[in-house]
Amino acid sequence: MAAPVIQTCYVACCANRTPNVLSWGRGGIIAFGTCNSVALYSPQQRNVVAVLNGHRGRVNSVQWVYRDDSGPERHLVSGGSDNRLIVWAAEDENFSQSVECVGHTGPVSAVDAIYLEDSTQILVASAASDSTVRLWLVEGARAECLHTLSFGSGFMMDVSLVLLPGSRIPILACGGDDSLVHLYVLFKGQLTKVMSLQGHEDWVRGLEWASIHEELLLASCAQDCLIRMWRLREGPGSDARSEDNHTIIRMKEDVFEVKERVFAVSLETVLSGHENWVYGVHWQPPRYEGGQLQQPLSLLSASMDKTMILWAPEEGSGVWVEQVRVGEVGGNTLGFYGCQMGPDGSMIVAHAFHGALHLWCKRQDREGEWSPGVVMSGHFNAVQDLSWDPEGEYLLSVGSDQTTRLLTPWKQKDGTQTSWHEISRPQIHGYDMQCLATVGRFQFVSGADEKVLRVFRAPRNFVENFANISGASLDKLLASGDAADLPEGASTPALGLSNKAVFQGDLAQKVSEQQEQLSCVSDQYRETYFHPLNLTEPPPEDHLLQNTLWPEVQKLYGHGFEMYCLASDSANTVVASACKASKAEHAAVMLWSSASWRQLQALPCHALTVTQMAFSPDGQLLLAVSRDRTWSLWRRDPPTPDNAEPQFSMYTHTDKDTAVHSRIIWSCDWSPDSKYFVTSSRDKKVIVWGPCVLGDSGDPPPEVHHCSSILDVGDSATAVAFCPELCSDSSYLMAVGLDSGRILLYKWNPHQEPAGLHDWTKCAETDVVQSHTLTVKRLRWRPRPGRAGQQNPGTASPAGPEAGGAGEEESSWFQLASAGADHAVKVFNVNRHAL
Repeated sequence: MAAPVIQTCYVACCANRTPNVLSWGRGGIIAFGTCNSVALYSPQQRNVVAVLNGHRGRVNSVQWVYRDDSGPERHLVSGGSDNRLIVWAAEDENFSQSVECVGHTGPVSAVDAIYLEDSTQILVASAASDSTVRLWLVEGARAECLHTLSFGSGFMMDVSLVLLPGSRIPILACGGDDSLVHLYVLFKGQLTKVMSLQGHEDWVRGLEWASIHEELLLASCAQDCLIRMWRLREGPGSDARSEDNHTIIRMKEDVFEVKERVFAVSLETVLSGHENWVYGVHWQPPRYEGGQLQQPLSLLSASMDKTMILWAPEEGSGVWVEQVRVGEVGGNTLGFYGCQMGPDGSMIVAHAFHGALHLWCKRQDREGEWSPGVVMSGHFNAVQDLSWDPEGEYLLSVGSDQTTRLLTPWKQKDGTQTSWHEISRPQIHGYDMQCLATVGRFQFVSGADEKVLRVFRAPRNFVENFANISGASLDKLLASGDAADLPEGASTPALGLSNKAVFQGDLAQKVSEQQEQLSCVSDQYRETYFHPLNLTEPPPEDHLLQNTLWPEVQKLYGHGFEMYCLASDSANTVVASACKASKAEHAAVMLWSSASWRQLQALPCHALTVTQMAFSPDGQLLLAVSRDRTWSLWRRDPPTPDNAEPQFSMYTHTDKDTAVHSRIIWSCDWSPDSKYFVTSSRDKKVIVWGPCVLGDSGDPPPEVHHCSSILDVGDSATAVAFCPELCSDSSYLMAVGLDSGRILLYKWNPHQEPAGLHDWTKCAETDVVQSHTLTVKRLRWRPRPGRAGQQNPGTASPAGPEAGGAGEEESSWFQLASAGADHAVKVFNVNRHAL
């Protein structure tokens, strides 16, 4: 079979901000909802192995359907804000949408599912904000709603299903805002309420059943900071035993009858240890011991107090006690929304309010100790812009979650595996981020929903850690920039937005001060939270929040409204910026010198917001496209003896009469030879313009017109990018991102006749699994061929020439990075030979 043109290399995303959004399967795969998709993440491979797209609203709840033999799952259930449930089924290792359950009139907030007679029938329970709980029977590709429970004006927060001991009769537990746990039994097609368990004093947030030796244990957690454990067993209640000794204190047992069998429910224990709302409880998965499937007595809980606790009964007394407590200390984050335990009990994961996953692994060398593990991360809101560094070794992205993140491949020391990770969070802001531009190897400018541009420069601690993780030479990295005066790191003052540099002297002073007594109240609140890290692997979330900031070196003032777009030239001498504008006076493009950070000039032309800008690869031309449906082209003036700083003047532009686009122009880019540029618009058109041939400054500029046929891509074209190298037939490769989330690859041949679209050839497009689910915000090709983190083309293989072919094979690949409004950053490998 022919190799696919587009392969997904990396997906950066995080869990949605809902309690039941993550589930860890017995096959070792973690499924979680991210925006409108379900991501399948492998903790062993440390990457997203699949993305399931089908929901049209946020995914709120995800649950694997566990098998009786604890084997790898074949079914997954998800519920979303589109009021639907989707059952996903595995076919040849790949999951696809099997059946939809439609009936709820509000967002689905919790789901659970079990197999009935055999693995062909699935019983699904779902709770939604329409104040109902529904039971569904899924068989093959059919789904039927069996029962609907209405709770009036109340809401059920969680549901849990299990089969009664010694039978195939399902029992359903629901917990909600009435502080009760309701039990229902499904028998002979009738759903009967058998009991309401009292005890919690606030909303019940989480429930989970466990089956132990012909008995059931139900764990429930609530906003009263407590966990209650209930035991359900077959047999008459203690009240029915007349021969009982009345001097012994027993827990009261409530009884109910099913099919002439009596079951008794009693309170087993109350666990107190959390200091804030408890959002999730999870039993350790059953495991095989001596050929029998055994349920370990171990319970995990997660709370808004930023901790997870592992509970187990003491050996002698059987009293449930806290075994292990892990979590975050400090920081300005909120706590955990849920928790899960790995199939063998050696790893535990929590997902936090900001979507981050927190993984801990049991240490083999020290009994009872757990250490943080490497796990994926991503933006928890729309990603607005991204940029490669000039060498193509890392990616910077900014998003509406008010963060700037740095992603790079991690080369593990044994060389077996290379996986992408976030290794630094240079900026954590108080405004939604909008745009960025890299200026040189370790410097960038970013703009947010404020009038100020901020310039950041990498600290020495980052350069050292980047060398460790990426496998690059530290000496070469330090030689590439002026490294003598790099600060150690950065920290943010308690009430500030600017990252302040922390120098070596500050760290030494801090250590000596800690040895003295705190003399006044202000000494207790240090501004320097930074601790230098020596990383050999990607850092966990709490380090990313606190110890990987970059110092802010400059603020740029001049714009009258919120920043919208940025661009920098290839020589890293000029930065162009533009802000939101509804009048021509605010729509001017501003140019800044990257040497002095002075404003060089303002370039007025457009009447409305400039949506994107791009410098030509040779740095001679600046292109700007606007909401006013026109573009403008500016040329760099030759330097004069009295002014060495770069100046730009108008070269040509389109106006209302000459404009081809009929709607807002979203995006633009230059061909690698600086001859042509491309524009894409909401009118679904993609157009190549040129040729841009620079003569002497005195000559009149040659006419720049659209030299391609007008390509209609069928949807609003929100992003476009030229590949930095020509194809073998001298045609240009181009990626086009659409409002629907799809990415198309086209070849454009300037030597073909434009009539009849003969100059355009469609090469490939992303499939349903690879595409974004919302708008593609930005596309960027890696500035050089090859895949980041792999042997680069043109470099000698460490194994010598006979190992050969590695560099040549790498040169057949290009990498394309995309930013989406679905919170995801994706990196695709594009095979130029398969084109």
